Amino acid sequence: MEAVQTFGRKKTATAVAHCKRGRGLIRVNGAPLELLEPEILKYKVYEVVLLLGEERFANVDIRLSVQGGGQVSQVYALRQALSRAVVAFYQKFVDEAAKKEIKEILVQYDRTLLVSDPRRCEAKKFAGPGARARYQKSYR
Repeated sequence: MEAVQTFGRKKTATAVAHCKRGRGLIRVNGAPLELLEPEILKYKVYEVVLLLGEERFANVDIRLSVQGGGQVSQVYALRQALSRAVVAFYQKFVDEAAKKEIKEILVQYDRTLLVSDPRRCEAKKFAGPGARARYQKSYR
C-alpha cells in the first residue's frame, strides 16, 4: 500500500497526517476539512491546497488528526502536517522533480509550512509569578 505518515507541530499542538492514494479526500479528526472551526482559521489550512492547486490533491486521501494546544496552534500544526505529507508522498511515490517544485512553492510562500517553529513557553521560576516577572519588593 502506498502511504506516508508525517507530523506537524506548533507549541504543544501535534498533528499527524496519513497520506495514501485515493480520490482527493481530506479529513480532520474524521470530519471533512470544510467543517473545520473557526471559520477564519480554516483558510490557513486551505492555503496549502490553494497554493499547490486541487489537481495535486485529486489522487490522494489525507487523514489528519490533531491534539494538544489551542485553536490557532492546532491549525498551524495541521497546515504543516498537510504540506509535509504532500511533499513526502510525491517524493516517495511520484517523482523527485514534482516534489522539488511543490517544496519550492511552499517555502517561497511560508517557510513554517515545512519547517517547525522552535519557540516554546518559558518555564516559571520561583521568586516570581511568571517566567521573568518578580514579586514586588517592599521595605516596610
